Amino acid sequence: MDAIDVIRTKRDGGALSAEQIDWVIDAYTRGAVAEEQMSALAMAILLNGMERSEVARWTEAMIASGERMEWSALDRPTTDKHSTGGVGDKITLPLAPLVAACGAAVPQLSGRGLGHTGGTLDKLESIPGWRAALSPAEMLDVLRGTGAVVCAAGSGLAPADRKLYALRDVTGTVESIPLIASSIMSKKIAEGTGALVLDVKVGSGAFMKTVERARELAETMVAIGTDHGLKTVALLTAMDRPLGRAVGNALEVAESVEVLAGGGPADVVELTVTLAREMLSAAGIAGPDPADALRDGSAMDVWRRMISAQGGDPDAPLPAAPETHVVTAPATGTLTRLDAYGVGVAAWRLGAGRARKEDPVSFGAGVTCHAAPGEHVTAGQPLLTLHADDPDRFDRALAALDGAVEIDGPSGLLPLVIDRVT
Repeated sequence: MDAIDVIRTKRDGGALSAEQIDWVIDAYTRGAVAEEQMSALAMAILLNGMERSEVARWTEAMIASGERMEWSALDRPTTDKHSTGGVGDKITLPLAPLVAACGAAVPQLSGRGLGHTGGTLDKLESIPGWRAALSPAEMLDVLRGTGAVVCAAGSGLAPADRKLYALRDVTGTVESIPLIASSIMSKKIAEGTGALVLDVKVGSGAFMKTVERARELAETMVAIGTDHGLKTVALLTAMDRPLGRAVGNALEVAESVEVLAGGGPADVVELTVTLAREMLSAAGIAGPDPADALRDGSAMDVWRRMISAQGGDPDAPLPAAPETHVVTAPATGTLTRLDAYGVGVAAWRLGAGRARKEDPVSFGAGVTCHAAPGEHVTAGQPLLTLHADDPDRFDRALAALDGAVEIDGPSGLLPLVIDRVT
């Protein structure tokens, strides 16, 4: 095989053969295909797309570049959820223990935040003592003992994807749906789960800004899962406003615990229960109903065991930022817009997120939303509270919120659950 021939095939609009895909992924992972050659191929894929068979084979080649986990030693079916990311999206935290409380095992490999979108591992690391790095044997032990584990993916899982992801980030090819879909699904399939539910976010705070693009991504990922024998379902869900009232690591952990205690914001509860029902159905588990497991405390019991099993103290006080700034409502009326992207960037600038993967985060930083779109507000009432370690961060955070709030404007909110793709 020759890298130039592979590039030319896709550049000219052709379909890559299985042999070409297997060779180029393996050679790139080994360093035999140069970065500039893979950059050219990624751009050709962005411009010309891929057929379904190509995407399936590309995903398989990335899986084959590393190890594949399996959970046959467990006495219950496995199921998992992946979200494409958003602002205030803390759903994994209450969801994993909730699904485990209903009889499934949840081996959840999660990531860290970058830019305005938060990361599940950053949120959980705000709990004193909790650790994200577990070996496969430790994951199995936690799953056996609690039914759920949330941790970082090891370096042996789809290493080709890790290398290609970094390249896409610096070559303007992140937006390619075949490359996004194969990146996500290669890791999820290698994770070894028996069923997968995808939460594909739509709106200003999401990677996919339109329903049409989100649906295309969802359909591509569901097709990949189906082609690999993995029961896969996708929901398109709203990210035109923040999810819940808390945006920021420790703030979101506290809100997740409220949900597990039977309270919390209605949208977080609704989406958590909806996704739990999808995960259990995909795993072939008919009951009990997840809403009951939130009410009776069984999901909270699993949460406490899960956090403790990974070294965390579920009773320890969470970090709190020492500095706050209150943003008040500019007028009286109905809050019709609270832009997810603006709030997410504000939280990032307050210290809750990172610009580069190696940057630290402030666990206490973030934004508390005192009202949600559709609610009545009075001029001068607290609308947002900004939390930071350093008051010098407030000015840039406030700049991000310029134009993010609208009162008595046109009502055009997306429904929380927009569509279901199977």
